[in-house]
Amino acid sequence: MFQVRVKADFAAAHFLRDYHGKCENLHGHNYKVYAHVQGSSLDEGGMLLDFTELKKALKAVCEKLDHRNLNDIDFFDQNPSAERIAVYIYNGIVEQIPDLKKSDDAKKTHLWAVDVFETDNNRARYLPE
Repeated sequence: MFQVRVKADFAAAHFLRDYHGKCENLHGHNYKVYAHVQGSSLDEGGMLLDFTELKKALKAVCEKLDHRNLNDIDFFDQNPSAERIAVYIYNGIVEQIPDLKKSDDAKKTHLWAVDVFETDNNRARYLPE
């Protein structure tokens, strides 16, 4: 099995509506995002997936979030947690590269996981079922 990973980042503000603590107040993060692709076969060039294609898709999704109040994006339903941001990014990448959608064939090349770091120490990961 092979895996590749690319990274992007964005800065955004948010607050958690149903949270009771300091994160219910508007605040910001410099998010780091990693997209992981996994599969068992390489193309004729010896690659699982071209890094450039994956980076382009990840960057395009992150640009939609950059310098925004994430609470203004309907997808998050006023609670843009790191977990929900990871799902949003996963869906955005698969929308741009449909062949990466996970299927029943575990060996098929697919978007395996999306990690969203709010800080260097705090990460949420989304793995599609």
